[in-house]
Amino acid sequence: MKKLIYLIALLPLAFGCGNGNKEGVLSAEDSLTAITGGQQVRIHNQDSSIQSFILGFNEIQDNLDAIKEKEKMITASSKDAETRKTKEEQIVADIQAMYDLMNKNKQRLAAMRKKFNDSNKKNEELEKFITRLTTDIETKDAEINDLKTQLEKLNVEMATLNTNYVEVTQESAVKTEKLNTAFYAFGTAKELIKNGVLTKEGGFIGLGKIQKMKDDFNKNYFIKVDASVTNEIILGAKKAKIVTTHPAGSYKIVGADGKAEKLVINNTDDFWSASKYLVIVVE
Repeated sequence: MKKLIYLIALLPLAFGCGNGNKEGVLSAEDSLTAITGGQQVRIHNQDSSIQSFILGFNEIQDNLDAIKEKEKMITASSKDAETRKTKEEQIVADIQAMYDLMNKNKQRLAAMRKKFNDSNKKNEELEKFITRLTTDIETKDAEINDLKTQLEKLNVEMATLNTNYVEVTQESAVKTEKLNTAFYAFGTAKELIKNGVLTKEGGFIGLGKIQKMKDDFNKNYFIKVDASVTNEIILGAKKAKIVTTHPAGSYKIVGADGKAEKLVINNTDDFWSASKYLVIVVE
């Protein structure tokens, strides 16, 4: 797998074209950090789409590196018949682990390609890079299948392997969708209370009560979103207050003249880490 210097070179082109203030473009310091960090790229405080792409690349690279190590172990364990016999279970387990890692690579790459296709910042060079990454994964997949075939010829029993990528991918897709599913609702306090989302508790003789989600809140009032790609929620309000728990640094409410025009999510993983339900009270 090639080092990421080429990736670092093309990312500013892919995500920064036509942007006069250079928002989302890698700075010289960021680029230096990325290159000197070797194959593990560390980019901070950059456009979330760039970070997501780099994280995806690093995850695939880590998996391919792990596969290479397991290939070496299997090769060493299968050199002679006696060693193969004593380590057959470990060999099969290592082969299975490689298939599992390859399935993760394919799923991660599919997610990266979908995000790229959905983006309005498409770039020909970045598309070529994704295509090259696809080829690398396909090549490694073929190598693993060849290794499996060679081991079968050496009478290593492979019947227990689960190599059906379609079934594994479908199962993983269901889990991923569930993991990435989130819900939000916003409105005035009166609207949210009326529709069974909020309740008022505490206080003394009706004073000082606080708004909080009902224990048996009305889930039908919420809008379903994909948390992995939802970066903004339009509010169009004068003021807004988040009732549910979400880390302060993971979002901001922005708008001209102090208004709450929209909620901007800076870090989707952190934002939804405490709750998959978001409630915003607006005025």
